[in-house]
Amino acid sequence: MEKVVELIDAHKRYGSVEAVKGVSVAIEQGELVAMLGPNGAGKTTCISLMLGLRKPSSGQAKLFGLAPTDRRARSLCGVMLQESGVPGTLKVKELVDLFRSYYPNPLPAERAIGMAGLEEQADRQAQKLSGGQLQRLYFALAVCGDPQVIFLDEPTVGLDVEARRAFLESIRSFAGEGKTIILTTHYLEEADQLAERVVVIDRGVVVADASPAEIKSRVLGRRVSFTADRPLSDADFEGLPYQNLEVEGNRARLLSNAPEALLRELFRRGYDIRDLQVVGADLEEAFLDLTRHAEKETVA
Repeated sequence: MEKVVELIDAHKRYGSVEAVKGVSVAIEQGELVAMLGPNGAGKTTCISLMLGLRKPSSGQAKLFGLAPTDRRARSLCGVMLQESGVPGTLKVKELVDLFRSYYPNPLPAERAIGMAGLEEQADRQAQKLSGGQLQRLYFALAVCGDPQVIFLDEPTVGLDVEARRAFLESIRSFAGEGKTIILTTHYLEEADQLAERVVVIDRGVVVADASPAEIKSRVLGRRVSFTADRPLSDADFEGLPYQNLEVEGNRARLLSNAPEALLRELFRRGYDIRDLQVVGADLEEAFLDLTRHAEKETVA
């Protein structure tokens, strides 16, 4: 498969701070990849290097085998960044037509607008759009050039539940056409639903690069949640096999390598339990576990 995006031993320094410390990532044509990391982990810097918005202090960044600043590479990219802006007096269709003019083989304007769910707002000025509608406009501008690779940085921020669901379906549709999609999000359930591959960055290094299922399988134990017949505290779980305990009133959520033994002991201690769920760890728990381990290793 053709490598669309590459970082090769990429480092990036800002003064005395090394934000990216030797990251090597190769993303092939047609992949839908989620890049995750805590705030300040270096993922936004990695995206900036991939796009040519910043130059690596050492190492390389390549886009379609070219320098990311090469116009031939840029003409194949669509980008939706967190901090975007457009002339507020222009209408949605006017903006889409303007951005289409930057690309050699753009989508029809109506299709780009439809993918963003903005048909009813096509003749509305950008300054009169709601926050969610403006976010969808940025998506239309990112896809209107029919790019081969699209970068989506926190694309569903500000969207309500219905708009978010429709937006995710548009991303799936675009990916289904063989496009390469690189997504960053703080909504880890989105990454779990959409991505076939997850790259986790913490403190400037890659700490995981695998499918969501593989990453979740690295978490030892199962997630247990239930409601008890009385208020709970950490003391109620003393001596039991658990980790990552969260207690709120009568409700408890935790991870356990031995959920059967834990529940058996709680029943023996006289707790009446309802709304019980025992499932595999989700991507959020795996992400937290990975970044906790990364922190310990970095400190050590």
